Amino acid sequence: MKITGLGHAGMFIETAGGSILCDPVIGPSFFGSWFPFPDNRGLDWERFGAADFLYISHRHRDHFDPALLERYVRKDIRVLLPEYPTDDLESDLRACGYDNLVYTRGGEPLTFGALTLMVTPLRAPSDGPIGDSSLSVDDGTASILNQNDSHPLDLEKLLSFSKPEAYFTQVSGAIWWPMVYDLPQDAKQNFAKLKRDAQNKRAMYYIEKVDAPHVFPMAGPPMFLREELFRYNGIGEHDDSIFTDQRQFLAHMREQRPQQKGYEFVPGTVVELNSGAISVTQTLYTDDEIDRMFDDKWAYLAEQRDGRADEIRAEEATRAEVLPPAEMLAAIKEWWEPLLRRARTIRNGVGGNVRFRIGELDMVVDFPKAKVREYASEECIYWYTIPADLVSTNIRDHEIDWSNSIFLSMQFEVGRSGKFNEFLTTFLKCLSRDRIEYVENWYSEQSDQTEDAQLGDWVVQRRCPHLRADLTKTGKIEDGVLTCSLHDWKWDLATGRCLTTQGHPIRAHAAAEAPAPAAV
Repeated sequence: MKITGLGHAGMFIETAGGSILCDPVIGPSFFGSWFPFPDNRGLDWERFGAADFLYISHRHRDHFDPALLERYVRKDIRVLLPEYPTDDLESDLRACGYDNLVYTRGGEPLTFGALTLMVTPLRAPSDGPIGDSSLSVDDGTASILNQNDSHPLDLEKLLSFSKPEAYFTQVSGAIWWPMVYDLPQDAKQNFAKLKRDAQNKRAMYYIEKVDAPHVFPMAGPPMFLREELFRYNGIGEHDDSIFTDQRQFLAHMREQRPQQKGYEFVPGTVVELNSGAISVTQTLYTDDEIDRMFDDKWAYLAEQRDGRADEIRAEEATRAEVLPPAEMLAAIKEWWEPLLRRARTIRNGVGGNVRFRIGELDMVVDFPKAKVREYASEECIYWYTIPADLVSTNIRDHEIDWSNSIFLSMQFEVGRSGKFNEFLTTFLKCLSRDRIEYVENWYSEQSDQTEDAQLGDWVVQRRCPHLRADLTKTGKIEDGVLTCSLHDWKWDLATGRCLTTQGHPIRAHAAAEAPAPAAV
């Protein structure tokens, strides 16, 4: 088996039973903000586009690049479609002209001659959202796991496919916290370090559990080449960003797991596996060029910024004309209010007013009353400032996921009163009737009154209230605070209250005491 790195989460897998093109992206993505690091334009995209199968793990635009597909990937290619509860990704692929779809079943192997593969989807509101997946591949000569961005909960089922010899996984998550928040600089630096540490911890959790002999960190970081975002590359010019690169993570991994081998996986890296033997070579860049990209990163990024400004200008030229404030308010009101009326759990979870300053429009979303109206000095729990051309473009395109467009662009600002509110961000990721109904049903099923487990001196519900991870495997208790290692969410066990966001209480009591009702 041969695996070629294509940049970010992209790879080209050549097996004894056919080839698979995975998550190919050149970009830029998210309103011209994200470029793959390092530059991957020099690859032989014509060759990769002639693959036997196309696999798009989820519809986030740093994994799904319609312009690249249109230019390089033949329309009759067999597309491995993950089994998601909504058909958003399928609709996107069909809109690109891809109709030869292979409908995979979650966690069930498919065989094509010598090639056996399995797509394992995740379906929680925060996955993708409502859709992220991993790809397992075995052709008799080798077995690999391409986990990309997904954070699977049932690793035993995933690893029952076969023991992977090579493991490809995200180590640098895609998020806008805390970079775009209205915070003092020292607070941004502190929160950014905590976020980087949490990402490292989560990546190491999976590396330890998968226990593959060969590990390849990928799926980040991006290059920010827009002038106003340039300072947020990597860990930031002022240590206030969150994007750990492959070399930095591998140094961390060597400290934590010296028995496992980690490798840099960049555009043009070729990994060859055969019955336990491995070779790793670089075909696009020399070792000296790769060293410069990581060790003299700011100079490399500056060259990329100066040489690719035309790509940013080209993206800006595709944006919609800015709508007048009254027309924009009417369009959002018509779109969002019917969704709000259906989103009872989300409305209760947000529990207040959210302000949006969009160019000349100043509006409020009143979640308790399911109303959108002009701002009238109401007290608000969150407030956003967003460029009007981005919102106008999302209205024109009816973009149902503002995380997968505006928020990951980092071309906005936000502030909040109190803690992070997952329900608000979920609403802004789920701006369609299908998504809202799925999420409302998903939330209603998350109450777990069926099984408890003892962790140290505490008895807690076995399943994490956030995404139902098994806390006997992912939970750690220190000073009465339970932390789930998958997403670093925390609970005060004495009260059951979630310390990370509103809602999501946990059922817990000291092992020597009778159980008490969970907090609300």
